[in-house]
Amino acid sequence: MDKKELRKLPKLVVLLGSTASGKTEWSLKLAKIFNGDIISADSRQIFRKMNIGTAKVEGGWRRNGLRRSYFVGDIVHHLVDFLDPGKAFTVAEFRDKAIKYVKLAVKQNKLPMMVGGTGLYISSVVDNFSIPRVAPNNKLRKSLSTKSNEDLMVLLTTLDPVAADVIDRNNKRRIVRALEVSILTGEPFSGQKMKGEPMFDVLQIGISVDRGVLHERIEKRIDKMIEGGLLDEIKGLLKQKYHWDLPSMSGIGYKQFKGFLEGEYDLEEAKRLLVRDTKRYAKRQLTWFRRDKRIKWVRNYEEVEVLIREFLKK
Repeated sequence: MDKKELRKLPKLVVLLGSTASGKTEWSLKLAKIFNGDIISADSRQIFRKMNIGTAKVEGGWRRNGLRRSYFVGDIVHHLVDFLDPGKAFTVAEFRDKAIKYVKLAVKQNKLPMMVGGTGLYISSVVDNFSIPRVAPNNKLRKSLSTKSNEDLMVLLTTLDPVAADVIDRNNKRRIVRALEVSILTGEPFSGQKMKGEPMFDVLQIGISVDRGVLHERIEKRIDKMIEGGLLDEIKGLLKQKYHWDLPSMSGIGYKQFKGFLEGEYDLEEAKRLLVRDTKRYAKRQLTWFRRDKRIKWVRNYEEVEVLIREFLKK
């Protein structure tokens, strides 16, 4: 598709970056200026009851025409705080819902703004991925989950060397899913995630933050989370029978406290693990985003406003 054809498509602004890069604050300012609806691309903030550990922006549900929406001030946020922590949510489901909300914003003469740090979520919309719709197979998942990450990676390398080369080796859930799709379809997982024709004219803006500054922000944020009642949030979830093996509970911000709550180590160690894992996660996010040469990286908020104004004029 040439540039002329692209410009006829509905416009979508994507604001991305690592955790603690400042996306939330900037996106709220931008949504006010450009009459935007925010479509969250954060795989952790989708869950209800999980607010502190996911650094979810504080808001609430209220009527929005014929539907109910999550509002932060006057700004509508889609795909935040809607899923029970006991349920799974696939990238294919995210893509379908996100596209629906982008189109809805356009129909209402609002600017759709996708904001987040989950690279696969963003790519699924920007590159219009056709994603394998393989339903979770609990029996197979259980069997695979008993194996170590190393053993799973050996199996994945045999079935799908391409996926094995790019997958996060520390993310057991992701490895299990890649194996599940490959085994159940008989085809490599990597070959099933095909790019389609663009659906939107997209401007992707990445927030660039110095490593030292980012690490300092992460440490301060985690202190704030613990002071703000993160442990009570986790204990409350466990009391409601949400167990550690769930995708929601095995994420950053929660799993690091399992050993503490089970008496294996103290709170300082749990905090150290959370700081370490969050910094590693931020590094992985940036590695993913840096591969996409279409992203325009910025260091200050004013640059973003200029980029969006220019983009909307085209």
